[in-house]
Amino acid sequence: MGSIFIGGAVFLCLVGASLLGIFLRGRIPLHHLDSESKDVIRLATAVVGTLSALALGLLIASAKNVYDTTDAELRSSAARVVLLDRVMAQYGPETTMARARLRDLIEVRLRQEEWGDAVVDPYDVSQTIEPIQAELRALVPKDDAHRMIQMRALAVSGNLAEAHWMTVETDTEGLPTAFLVILVFWLALLFATFGLQAPANLTVVSVILVCSLSVAAGVFLVVDMAHPYIGVIHVSDAPLRSVLAHIGNR
Repeated sequence: MGSIFIGGAVFLCLVGASLLGIFLRGRIPLHHLDSESKDVIRLATAVVGTLSALALGLLIASAKNVYDTTDAELRSSAARVVLLDRVMAQYGPETTMARARLRDLIEVRLRQEEWGDAVVDPYDVSQTIEPIQAELRALVPKDDAHRMIQMRALAVSGNLAEAHWMTVETDTEGLPTAFLVILVFWLALLFATFGLQAPANLTVVSVILVCSLSVAAGVFLVVDMAHPYIGVIHVSDAPLRSVLAHIGNR
């Protein structure tokens, strides 16, 4: 389910709840909307509004943290790819095929991001660093210097493999559906009480539309940034393009 679709659905839900409140306003007995009743409604609305604001604020902060962490991990992985290429180059021509495979992995990753799907099959081992690790382990060092270089290359590739699987598992978590449904329910209840207490005029309807759009935009940000490799707001592929320009050159 796309983040734009979810944001649009939330917007329609909040507008619908507000219109329902306006509709019920003209059909509820007047003594149910007297000053004392409105005071109780405002108190209840304040509680729900506080809960909604806290939940939405925490979700936005959490999603932003996921986005920033993923961006930092991508840049770190890009640096490790360059380092791995340089280490394999120091080993000698025996690593030519491994270096070519490493470059192919980066090209495939860039093509996937260009088409809007960062990971087509994250559990496909052939599209990870593991085949390169197998080639590195198959090398027969000529001396201690080559053995040290081989160990260094395996250590760096191991860090890349760990980062890949951590990214896969983190990206599959996403946003809990139940939490999102409860949050939208709170918000819909809140907007319904707005419509219930407000007169049906153009100014009120315009304000409700703007507020609904603002809240829906916040939910959109949460859902979109929770999956930083896809969506409208995604991590930049500039580090990968920079890596592609520097690996396999010598």
